[in-house]
Amino acid sequence: MKKFLAPMLAATMISSAAFAGGPIIVEEEPVVEAASPRSGWIVPVVVGLVLICAIACGNDD
Repeated sequence: MKKFLAPMLAATMISSAAFAGGPIIVEEEPVVEAASPRSGWIVPVVVGLVLICAIACGNDD
């Protein structure tokens, strides 16, 4: 019985260690580009409208 059990126990230990971690798959991370801000034109337009309104409305003294 010991002659049968010892090799089976050794084979079980060796095979479980061989398959312990599974395959290692390395995936590359996708390159993320920064999105251009869409609000870059809003501030100059609002400032321009305020200036035009200030000139057009003016002071009617």
